[in-house]
Amino acid sequence: MIIINIANQTLEFNDKTYTISTAANGIGEIEGSYCTPLGKFKIAEKIGQNLASNSVLKGRVFTGEIYSAELAQQHPKRDWILTRILWLDGVESHNINTKNRYIYIHGSPDETPMGVTGSKGCIRMHNADIIELFDRVQTLEEVAIIAS
Repeated sequence: MIIINIANQTLEFNDKTYTISTAANGIGEIEGSYCTPLGKFKIAEKIGQNLASNSVLKGRVFTGEIYSAELAQQHPKRDWILTRILWLDGVESHNINTKNRYIYIHGSPDETPMGVTGSKGCIRMHNADIIELFDRVQTLEEVAIIAS
């Protein structure tokens, strides 16, 4: 089971702890809130197998772009989803809308701060970390997101 601790900004899986970044808007399950939901989830889909690190994903599809500082300057307002996606699906009544909210565990630019909140609801990870996690987990893997 993957355990995401919002207070600590960590993701634990088996013997490994990763530093992450969750929602800047805090905790919540309301559509359009840009909050990170709490509770029990499963990995509904794994997206991005074998893509290069820094591959840009939009609408869960590789755009053909590789993230760079120049690309970031061209698209300063883009919420970068890179390298891999683990698409979460809520399994409790209060978070059943999670998949429809497009809440993912995904890669981010390596300069994105981890250990602090900052996402639009997703769980951000550095690229090397999401690749490692992606390769270690399976679809339907259980995930728990806890406040502390």
